[in-house]
Amino acid sequence: MQFDQLKRREFITLLGGAAVWPLAARAQQPAMPVIGFLDVINSPGRLAAFHQGLGESGYVLGENVAIEIRSAEGQYNRFAELAADLARRRVSVIVAPGTTPAALAARAATTTIPIVFGVGDDPVKLGLVANLARPGGNATGINFFTAELAAKRLGLLRELLPAATRVAVLVNPADPIRVETIVAEMKMAAGAIGLQFQIVNASTSREIDAIFGTLASARPDALFVGPDPFFYTRRGQLALQAARHAIPASYAIRDYAEAGGLMSYGTDITDAYRQVGVYAGRILKGAKPADLPVQQSTKFELESTFRLRERSSSMCRRSCLRAPMR
Repeated sequence: MQFDQLKRREFITLLGGAAVWPLAARAQQPAMPVIGFLDVINSPGRLAAFHQGLGESGYVLGENVAIEIRSAEGQYNRFAELAADLARRRVSVIVAPGTTPAALAARAATTTIPIVFGVGDDPVKLGLVANLARPGGNATGINFFTAELAAKRLGLLRELLPAATRVAVLVNPADPIRVETIVAEMKMAAGAIGLQFQIVNASTSREIDAIFGTLASARPDALFVGPDPFFYTRRGQLALQAARHAIPASYAIRDYAEAGGLMSYGTDITDAYRQVGVYAGRILKGAKPADLPVQQSTKFELESTFRLRERSSSMCRRSCLRAPMR
């Protein structure tokens, strides 16, 4: 009887140990890395491009990486708070792919967590890196060249409107660094082709409407919309107001033309987000931001409502030709 009780106790102990072993094994598994994604707006298309870049580096959301998304929802003054929150959570890497204020907020929040940025301004001038080839700190990323393309965009606008002499330049004062770059570029570019320009400011939807009311009276020959994530969120409003007031307008990203804007020329932003994803993946694999050179965008897009309509008509004609006769 005593022998049976002993065997029973040993059996129960073995069962208990068997239940504990899987738990212990799970506890020893490395934690899934977490990316802190800090952006000015929620854009499913751009986030998908970022995921594509991660996939190229071997990371799949939910399988071997997690993402904490923080959106400022167009309010630049929220970046400091959001970046600080991601730093407190000790994410594996902070990604700020869309705008300079987000990258600067991330840089101010941490000097130890790796940062991958996407900016339209010179990252050396911004103080994000020591130099492009060897960043030297905890940050590296992609330079979009959105601000530096002002001269090219202005030249294309002049080709479309050869008689133009006065251009209004719309900027967002909430991003003073970008405004400074755009103004400097415009001074050189406009002076070289004999154009006069006037800076107009808007940082809210209501201010955009008010600006167009002013432009209707001033009657500039064209409108140059500065590259800015907030303006991107209001691209439909901008295109509608420009059409309503018959003001030819130039934009930085093809999405504006797709929303009805006259013409756009600039970086392929979707591809730039993919590049940011590739870099984030490389850092998760152990690469140091200090050793990863800042990449520069190489894909640029020229778009217009005319070309979009031509392609749409062509697609419609091909579709009609293929359609079976009834």
